[in-house]
This record gives sequence, structure tokens and C-alpha cells, in this order.
Amino acid sequence: MQPTATVLVYSDDSTTRAQVRLAAGRRPAPDVPPVRFLECATPAAVLEELDKGGIDVAVLDGEAVPMGGMGLCRQLKDEIFEAPPVLLLMGRPQDAWLATWSRADAAVTLPVEPVEFASALASLLRDRKLQSA
Repeated sequence: MQPTATVLVYSDDSTTRAQVRLAAGRRPAPDVPPVRFLECATPAAVLEELDKGGIDVAVLDGEAVPMGGMGLCRQLKDEIFEAPPVLLLMGRPQDAWLATWSRADAAVTLPVEPVEFASALASLLRDRKLQSA
């Protein structure tokens, strides 16, 4: 059986988390493993799951409340040794500079556009696979 990739999804909005799951599907591209989603609604839950390890990609909602994904991403990159790649969900394309500031590995805009999102997620999963090889 083929291994799965674990994708952490952080958003306080269950609709956004559902959009991410639907956009990625079971496998975002034929050349990456099937994905298993781990949903978190609070920054504390994200940190707890990342401390456990085994996360291949983190998808963070930049519009989440009380802590947006951009600030959380920067914290993760500063505090977690070998933090997983982060795909940031931004409210506007003009926020791309904030995604750079946060050190996100990729960014897409909300609402989630399935083709764009799946492509970005698959790219991060491929890069993660190459790093671990």
C-alpha cells in the first residue's frame, strides 16, 4: 500500500477547511501520495500537532481569528526545527508581500480555487518528498 501524506489545515472557519479538503481531493496530483487531512481550529492545536511530528505540509488560513496564518507561519518557521512547508491562504493577491514576510513556501488566494490550490499543494508535497529522499 502507498504511504499517505499528512496535511494540517488551520482555519477557525469550518467552511474554509472544507474548501481545502474538496479542492485537494484524495490526491492533488497523480505523482504525489494520497493525502490525509488533520484539521485544527486554534493556534494551540496547530502547535500541539506540529510538536507530535509527521506533518508533511501545513495549510494556514491568513484570515483566521484570533491569530492569522501569516503570523502563525512566521512563528512556526522561527520556533520549529525543520518546520514543514506552509501553503498560506490569503484574502487578497495584494497580500503576497505579507506571505513573503511570513516565510510561507507558497500562497493562494481565498476563496480556494481547486486547480490552483491542488497544484500548489502537490508542488509542496513533491518538494518534501525530494528533501526526505
